[in-house]
Amino acid sequence: MSGPIMDQVTSVKVKLGLLVAVSVTLASIVAAVGAVANVPAWLSIPVTVALALGVTQLLAVGMTSPLRAMTAAARRMARGDYSARVTATSSDEVGQLARAFNRMAEDLAAVDRQRRELVANVSHELRTPLAALCAVLENLVDGVAEPDPVALRTALDQAERLSALASDLLDLARVDAGEAKLRSTQVSVAELLDRAVAEARVAGREVRYDVRVKPAELTVKADAARLHQLIANLLDNASRHSPTGGVVRMTAEATAAGWRLEVTDEGPGVPVADRDRVFERFGTLTEAEGGGGTGLGLAIARWVTDLHGGAIHFVDPAPGSTGARVRADLPREPRQHTPAVTRKPQEPVMTKPVDTPKPAPAPPPTPGPARPAPESGMDMLFGKFWPEAGVPGNVRAVLYCVGVGVLAAIILPFRDLGIGTFVVLLAAGAVILGFSVNRRSRFTQACAALCVLLAGTTVVRDAEWIAVLCLLAGGAVCMAGLVNGRTLPAFVLAGISWPLAGLRGLPWLGRSAQAVRGLRTSAAALRTILWSLLAVVVFGLLFASADAVFAEWAGAVVPDLKLDSFVLRAFVTVAVGGVVLAATYLGLNPPNVETGGGPVRPVARRYEWLVPVLLVDAVFLVFLAAQATANFGGHKYLERITGLTYAEYVHQGFGQLTVATALTLLVVWAAARKAPRATAADVVWLRVSLGLLCLLTLVVVASALYRMHVYQEAYGFTELRLLVDVFEGWLGLLVLAVMVAGVTMKASWLPRAALLSGASLLLGLAMLNPDAWIAQRNIDRYAETGKVDWVHLQGLSDDAVPVLATLPDDVVGCAIGDRQPSDDDWLEWNLGRHRANPLIRTEPTSSVTICTSKSAG
Repeated sequence: MSGPIMDQVTSVKVKLGLLVAVSVTLASIVAAVGAVANVPAWLSIPVTVALALGVTQLLAVGMTSPLRAMTAAARRMARGDYSARVTATSSDEVGQLARAFNRMAEDLAAVDRQRRELVANVSHELRTPLAALCAVLENLVDGVAEPDPVALRTALDQAERLSALASDLLDLARVDAGEAKLRSTQVSVAELLDRAVAEARVAGREVRYDVRVKPAELTVKADAARLHQLIANLLDNASRHSPTGGVVRMTAEATAAGWRLEVTDEGPGVPVADRDRVFERFGTLTEAEGGGGTGLGLAIARWVTDLHGGAIHFVDPAPGSTGARVRADLPREPRQHTPAVTRKPQEPVMTKPVDTPKPAPAPPPTPGPARPAPESGMDMLFGKFWPEAGVPGNVRAVLYCVGVGVLAAIILPFRDLGIGTFVVLLAAGAVILGFSVNRRSRFTQACAALCVLLAGTTVVRDAEWIAVLCLLAGGAVCMAGLVNGRTLPAFVLAGISWPLAGLRGLPWLGRSAQAVRGLRTSAAALRTILWSLLAVVVFGLLFASADAVFAEWAGAVVPDLKLDSFVLRAFVTVAVGGVVLAATYLGLNPPNVETGGGPVRPVARRYEWLVPVLLVDAVFLVFLAAQATANFGGHKYLERITGLTYAEYVHQGFGQLTVATALTLLVVWAAARKAPRATAADVVWLRVSLGLLCLLTLVVVASALYRMHVYQEAYGFTELRLLVDVFEGWLGLLVLAVMVAGVTMKASWLPRAALLSGASLLLGLAMLNPDAWIAQRNIDRYAETGKVDWVHLQGLSDDAVPVLATLPDDVVGCAIGDRQPSDDDWLEWNLGRHRANPLIRTEPTSSVTICTSKSAG
């Protein structure tokens, strides 16, 4: 259930209200603190939402777990296992329902146990007289024994025993059905006892009966037949267990509330532990002397007593005597009763059988599967896509992720990309990979190596746009490696699963938090942590005050803890630690991203896929014919036909060609899935039609790249245009890979190859130093045409400064602009800025008179 504080709340509505109030209050406080400390919204909003979810999970844990536990227990009961119970600690409606469910489960377990024992014991009780009766009758039929009075008497005794058992079972059936009714009359107790004793003597048992009634004229209002049944069963039980020559004493006396009947024998008695059980059906003690009863006599006696509104139980024998002593306290007049509650509420409820041996042990309950933990809300939400089977809490994983968050809070704020960023990324990757269940997979290891290289761009490049793209690509590669995906849908689901891991992993985080609370019991570990922190702080302060160099080093490592910076660092700790923790959980418990939709059903006829593909081929051929006409016709022909310059013409169609290339890959994928391959002709048509389409697509890719080149020569080079060039080239590489897959007819490697090649091309672009390349192309264009966009060159990163410094002295200041040398510490050292600093210090500032941009674009 929920925590001790929430357990005291007696209403689910109030609990939900408190939960909403606390979550909203916390979110408002966190948001307000972030706003005061000028924390950017892109950082404060996710942290606020994450903290609100965490508090909600902490306070709401267990509020609905009894409902899930009851669902699991009900399923087990449907399989015949009634041992499941629900933990109920709250006082609200859910807790009351859980306790009522437990009582119902106990009653069902008792009923099921009694049913099993009834079947076993009735079978045992019927087997003995039936076997004896069959033996006597077989002897008579086979002539082994003569039909003398002794043999017939034996057969009659067994038949009468069967008849008595049937009568007792019928009486108890009436009790269970609620059909037993009393016919009350005035009954003389003395006469009733005398008749019962006279009948008992007929049984021929060698015992004596001592009957005493006080007062002798005691008369009660009761059902004479039922009372006779009660007394007869008690006498039968006492005489059967008494030794030969023993005395059975029966006493009836008036009491303040009614009258009391006691029957005492001189047998072995009834152990205290079994005094309640003997009143159950077939509760006969097999180790007691005597026997031969049906096992239902005392159960009927208790039923008759309850029917009259009385009570019956065994008590200790009188001092100085032995044997069993049963006492029945009855009212002078039968009380109003409810047949449905005759005796069952007074029967002891047991969830497992007693240890006393029985004549025929009842069969054990049908064993169910091992007790599963009740499904959590997250299990029901994510279902089979993301089960959480046997993922224990991991304290080390949580602590390492918190450590990465603290490290990020110390290094990242107020610093540019550099060594510190790379250190944080390296630490996060080490934690994520270290706890990944797929860390030994070659694909996962390749992804990890590529992620390290992509993270390294923060050290060598100052251009934030390429560094951010590399980090995003590294995140995508990391997610694909963690889930060990093999298909494009798996990669997409892996990316979606990363933020969802913050929600899916909340139960796991709760289990880890419980383990952390368990560590508090370790005084040695706690003392070690405290003394270590104290020693570092004390000696660090002493050395910092004693040595200026040490103080500078300490100042570079230990952050400034002003209020604003402290709040910002706290937000960074939660954000980075949470992101790393989500990725760590994704590695510990990856979802089932491989959907496995089953084999694709190909089309029945070849033309169903071939005709669309051939039509696309035809459209490509017409387009390429138009391209050839435009190229051979020259610019004048193009202007006469379209009214566009060639630069405008090529710019107008580049985006569409890129989309057409991507759609072509989709067409090839769909056709390859639906095309049948039953015959050699099917395979030939598949290879020829799709191969032709891929070849035409490569021509389109070349056309698109040429168009972009012409456009850049006319209007200049920019980061976006270079990035689009790389993307188009990657699409062309994918087309080549598809052609290889078509030749080998094996494409399982293609999705992973596409992912890794795309990230590798982006890494290659970063290594190319894109800002420097763009600057060089624009400088070359300026040298040839005199056209340049100085504003754009000034907006390039410091990576381009070494190239810009090669401009003539009269214009170099126009390109470098108002750049200032960076004042980086060692944690934000960056190769691009490091190379640019000496050049920026020596170059003059721009002059307004000569820094005039001349660009056709």
